[in-house]
Amino acid sequence: MGDTENIQPDHLGHRGRLRARLLADPQSLADYELIEYLLALAIPRRDTKPLAKILLREFGSFSQTISADPESLRRIKGMGDGAIAALKIAQATSLTMLRDQFRDQPILSSWDALLDWLRADMGPIERERVRVLYLNSRNMLIRDELVSEGSVDQSAIYIREIVRRALELAAAAIIIVHNHPSGNPEPSRQDINITRDLADAAGKLGITLHDHIIIGGQDFRSLRSMGLI
Repeated sequence: MGDTENIQPDHLGHRGRLRARLLADPQSLADYELIEYLLALAIPRRDTKPLAKILLREFGSFSQTISADPESLRRIKGMGDGAIAALKIAQATSLTMLRDQFRDQPILSSWDALLDWLRADMGPIERERVRVLYLNSRNMLIRDELVSEGSVDQSAIYIREIVRRALELAAAAIIIVHNHPSGNPEPSRQDINITRDLADAAGKLGITLHDHIIIGGQDFRSLRSMGLI
């Protein structure tokens, strides 16, 4: 059935019942039903339940599905730009809600909220990324920047560039975050060495490295709490 054809009445009835459940109790919907309804907003004339189930089988969970990169989603038959955008707006909304919990508060006093946001944002992605959180003298976030995106198993942290950017922003402190796509958050020897070199370089200019957080799936390691900084 093409997208230009009307969906069958049973699909219309199912979609109406799904909408009623969503309005009454959003948490009553299964993961595939959430994806199904998101896709229906972009593909209104098609039964999107089969496609939703294919996506979940391919990516493993709701969070991994909406966090998948557009090219990976586009490889699934039936996933065009509109359907991909529907999933991406769900991801963006979820991350914004998590970020709002610490946006206007000192990071160190809302640490759990920060970790929830980082796990949701970086845990599902399949490429290694490094980001830097720049903080003011009150430890409030003034800038969150992606500084490197590498291959599946490596990425670069450029100490000089991070310190230079901190000075440009008049940042008093920084937090480094990167993910391990393998799902294992244990720091490598290189992770430890780079962290110590960065802490030393930043410290000489009065900038504090609060932590280096490594995300692996839904787990994480804090090099500060491990006594490695």
